[in-house]
Amino acid sequence: MKIPKQEYTAEFGELAVKRVKGGQGIGAVAWELGISDQTLRNWVKAFDAGKLNGPDTRAVTPEQMELSRLRAENIRLQRQVEILKKATAFFAKDAL
Repeated sequence: MKIPKQEYTAEFGELAVKRVKGGQGIGAVAWELGISDQTLRNWVKAFDAGKLNGPDTRAVTPEQMELSRLRAENIRLQRQVEILKKATAFFAKDAL
């Protein structure tokens, strides 16, 4: 399942990077937020170079931040549902 390209707020990226810098693994943070590992790695690299929030960064309202968070959570939950569907089909096949 290919995920369409998403646009994330600068604050969302910064919070994700802070979680990685705080000791959480890139894979765990990316999975929990519903973003790709590579996207998060790029954000960490940009943060280390001081370029995460570039000059074209726009102001973000709390509603936009919440919308970004909810979109990421929605993707994560959709992935979990897909896993559960596959597991249900697998165990239903074994029960026969």
